[in-house]
Amino acid sequence: MKIDRVELREIHLKLRERFEISSGSREDRRILLVRLESGDNHAWGECVAAEDPGYSYETTDTAWSVLTEFLVPGLLGHEMEDARDLLTPVSWVRGHPMAKAGLEMAAWGLEATRRGTGLVELLGGERGPVAVGVSVGIQPTDDALLRKVEGYLEEGYARIKIKIKPGRDVEMLREVRRRFPDVRLMADANSAYTLADQGRLAELDDLDLMMIEQPLSYDDLLDHSRLQQSLETPICLDESIHSVRDAELALELDAGRIINIKPGRVGGFAEASRIHDLCMRNGVPVWCGGMLESGVGRAYNIALATLPGFTLPGDISASSRYWEEDVVDPEFQVDGGFMTPGEGVGIGVRVREDRLRELTHRVEVFEA
Repeated sequence: MKIDRVELREIHLKLRERFEISSGSREDRRILLVRLESGDNHAWGECVAAEDPGYSYETTDTAWSVLTEFLVPGLLGHEMEDARDLLTPVSWVRGHPMAKAGLEMAAWGLEATRRGTGLVELLGGERGPVAVGVSVGIQPTDDALLRKVEGYLEEGYARIKIKIKPGRDVEMLREVRRRFPDVRLMADANSAYTLADQGRLAELDDLDLMMIEQPLSYDDLLDHSRLQQSLETPICLDESIHSVRDAELALELDAGRIINIKPGRVGGFAEASRIHDLCMRNGVPVWCGGMLESGVGRAYNIALATLPGFTLPGDISASSRYWEEDVVDPEFQVDGGFMTPGEGVGIGVRVREDRLRELTHRVEVFEA
């Protein structure tokens, strides 16, 4: 399979509501989409880099630069045996996993399309409903948070994740647990704490949380290991895991007992699968996190979550959770706490190219 044409397109989508985490907030998304063509087949992929470097050093603009200057020119005309081979010609480019993942996952979609099958089957997943949860951004008051949680439970989500930061943590979560004693609940700090907050974080042990996600620095494993020894609640690692080597070190140090696998964060499906397999061998549960993706990225996330190690509900919420109108048809919906992968070949849903044109702010095309 040879890459004949690549189209890079930036679209702007407005979130239905402001989404706040410990490092900042956003109301609009600048999303990079990638279209790969080979012969008569094509597929779309999504780069999940954000507008600012609050989560990762990669941003929408750095990804555009790396893609247009180095990655895409290095791939044009490349003959590959399968999607895992796509990035071989640009393996010399260090870092930038989000930019690479946009291309790499599009290659998986392209290969599935060429074979006349779906991503689930190509990955080796099990087709069927996937348990999903929802992520709730930091709210201005406890009452506002309780209303949000109640609404999402009524919509049927199987798990509630609540963003926290110093000053909006223990007491807030106690109120949620008091109101909803049986809900599957977890907290996500997005690196807002230090080891000096160990005592404060230990107070969360009384709340029967599924996990505390990434409480300490985005590039840390050692202090997470020290913190985990003092907590009963499992630590889930997110930002600290960029590769299977990071995951191996994390497990060796007991830096966390759950791993959030975001394919965009780790460079695509190939590396995500390696992390999944490592965790399966070691009995470590994993789940698929979200990055405020459009329906394109969501299609890849739900396909990945069909692999057997994804035993915990992921952040793969319905399209309507984020957008008034998504860019795929049909849009993704939640039914009884579950979401079903699209039935079509390739990514399973149709990308609405007419809608993309309406939302496009810049586009660049490369041909072999």
